[in-house]
Formats: sequence, structure tokens, C-alpha cells
Amino acid sequence: MQLGELEKQVLEYLWKTQPADAKQVHSYFEKNRGGSLNTIQSTLERLFKKELLGRVKNGHAYQYYPKVSRHDLIGQLIKNVTNDFVEDENSVIAAFSSISSDLDEKQLDKLEAMIAQQRQKLQKTAEK
Repeated sequence: MQLGELEKQVLEYLWKTQPADAKQVHSYFEKNRGGSLNTIQSTLERLFKKELLGRVKNGHAYQYYPKVSRHDLIGQLIKNVTNDFVEDENSVIAAFSSISSDLDEKQLDKLEAMIAQQRQKLQKTAEK
């Protein structure tokens, strides 16, 4: 899955202010970026079709809200990219190792804690 620049910006906006209809989203972007209401409506529809947004009818307009969190979406995008290039799981580990060289001590501690949580989940699943 690929996302255009406006799609990313709309997701960022909705993660912060959800839910919103097309006019609200357009009003925000009109001040900051420009563009037409039609462009915003098309972008919301594309994100809905990509199953990244949900929507509910409110009067004559849809209220859009994110169906995925920022972290889940980033994970999906990383998975998509690595699936295109990875021949084995060691390549993924090597890629994460390469990325981790840019992390500071606090970020590495957080990563270790997340890995420990994932190990606990795997152990619980294996025990069932």
C-alpha cells in the first residue's frame, strides 16, 4: 500500500481531531495548504477504500475517523516494504539493526521493553 502526501496529512489530522467531515477537513487544509473540497472528498474516499478510515453518516455528510492507529499503519507500511525486498527473516532483523543505530539510549530502552512485551505475548500464546 502506498500513500500520497495529502493522504498522510489527512490521516495525521484525523488522528488528532477525529471524527470530521469533508468540510471540516477541507477548512483545516484550506488555511494550511490550499486545495479544493473535491480534492479532500476524493482523498477521504481513497483512504476509506484502503480501509484506513471508517465513516458514519451524519445528516447529509459522512464523519470520517481512522480505523488504524499511527503505530499500526507504520507497521503495515514497513511490512509491505520488507516483503518486497526480503528473502529471509534475517534480512528484516538486519534492517532493524541498521535503523537502531540512529536511536538514543532512551529509545533503545523503549525498544527493549517492547521486545520483552512481545516475548511475553508469544510465551502466553505457546502455553495455551
